[in-house]
Amino acid sequence: MAARAPPDALGQRVVCGTEYATVRYVGSVPPAAGIWLGVEWDDPQRGRHDGTYEGTQYFKCRHPRGGSFIRPNKANFGVDFLTAVKDRYGLNDEQDVQNGAENTLVFGKKTVEFVGMDSIAEQQRQVQLNQLVDISVRECAVSHAGQKEEIGRTCANIRHINLSKNLLSSWDTVTDIASQVPNLETLNISENKMKFPSTSISVSSVFSKLMILALNQTGITWTEVLLCAPGWPALEELYLTSNNITVLERPDNVLQTLKLLDLSDNQLLDGNQLHLIAHLPRLEQLILRNTGISSIHFPDTEFGCKTKMFPSLTRLVINDNKISQWSSINELDKLPSLRSLQCHNNPLMDTEKNPETLRQLIIAKISQLEVLNKSEILPAERKGAELDYRKIFGKDWLAAGGNWNPEKNKPSEEFLAAHPRYPSLCLKYGAPEEGELKGQQPLTLKNQLLTLTIKCPDKPEQKPVEKKLPESMTIQRVKGLLYRLLKIPGSELKLSYESSKLEGKEVELDNDLKPLRFYSIENGDCVLVRW
Repeated sequence: MAARAPPDALGQRVVCGTEYATVRYVGSVPPAAGIWLGVEWDDPQRGRHDGTYEGTQYFKCRHPRGGSFIRPNKANFGVDFLTAVKDRYGLNDEQDVQNGAENTLVFGKKTVEFVGMDSIAEQQRQVQLNQLVDISVRECAVSHAGQKEEIGRTCANIRHINLSKNLLSSWDTVTDIASQVPNLETLNISENKMKFPSTSISVSSVFSKLMILALNQTGITWTEVLLCAPGWPALEELYLTSNNITVLERPDNVLQTLKLLDLSDNQLLDGNQLHLIAHLPRLEQLILRNTGISSIHFPDTEFGCKTKMFPSLTRLVINDNKISQWSSINELDKLPSLRSLQCHNNPLMDTEKNPETLRQLIIAKISQLEVLNKSEILPAERKGAELDYRKIFGKDWLAAGGNWNPEKNKPSEEFLAAHPRYPSLCLKYGAPEEGELKGQQPLTLKNQLLTLTIKCPDKPEQKPVEKKLPESMTIQRVKGLLYRLLKIPGSELKLSYESSKLEGKEVELDNDLKPLRFYSIENGDCVLVRW
């Protein structure tokens, strides 16, 4: 049988077995006879070359070994939407043929056929399709809409469609399907590598009722999102995970109804990209898992005031990022509506050995927070966290110019930058009394000494030694001690520590001016020395 390719094969999505690809070339590949498809595989490990064969480049690939040549009859170009629906829900014609014997009865030796049963079966099938409201045809190789108006005639009541991981190659195909579903509210077209419009889409009624749209792993850029957005006048939730989005642009007169935006698993250029989407008036939930951001800053206002950015934001998810400074947590107190925060797996979380202490610090720093890492903050917990915070940093407040006499109370700008909520906590509970702070005075030297094991993991010839060091000793002084022990200059030493409570994690001792207590080192911990 001669291998043939559809006339519009170029640029189409195909599946071969379980592997997905995009057709980049259709034609001959001398000296082999016949027509070939040059495909770029989604998984580059499946390919053999970059589109070049015997010195001739037939197509280009993003990966040097992401391409192959295959015969057209090896590629599945997919089916239309309605065929996939009938197959998924057992309502196709083939099953009626298989069930044809059910339309006859045998009386003795005589077979009697029920006339009109085929038309009755067709009517029943139409009724069943018309009853479908929520349709999932995930991984059903859907590639095109099919006959014009057929979807609308057959499935008039659809409101929710899952079209993820199919063979949709362009946004136009999505529009062709959606234009026949007038009440469409939810659409998931994730995991379809498709081509999006390069010019702005005019407002139409195709997606007039669409409220939830998932475009995860489609390769869409933020610019393309904004070009398509005029067609989504009622959109409330937009999911854009894993699209290699690095830069954002300000949405002008689009996405103004958006309540939830998920940009997880896109490595944003920096935290300042968030400023460009900060004026979406109804945005309530912003999900930024693993976006590479290392800091958050709202420069339009001072500490103690509320920012005009993200006016409606109640829930923020920043798990799995690179936030390492408490200043970013301080900034979150500027958000006027923030009630829920998730911030697991950031370097900042390693600064406190005790997770309860860490939680208390975050609660004290963000005044309106009601839920932290999916755990409700009860009034008693908030009060305890704020009172402890006020007491713990009371000595620092005094040293920075704080005073029980309001006329003399002038803490430094540096202190206020590090503890912007401290003045409001003093107003709420009163300034910490002298008796409270006396409880914070240093204990006896004996009680302050830490018994630590010092190891050189890369130098097995160096035997571990045990030392008693004051917890107030700076990292710089520790390096001076190690120089006397090891004869290695402190500038060449890299220190970290591990503890049985940290489950195998190492914490770097990376600031020479900080004391051991800053890193929450305890008796029995092990200091690791490398050079």
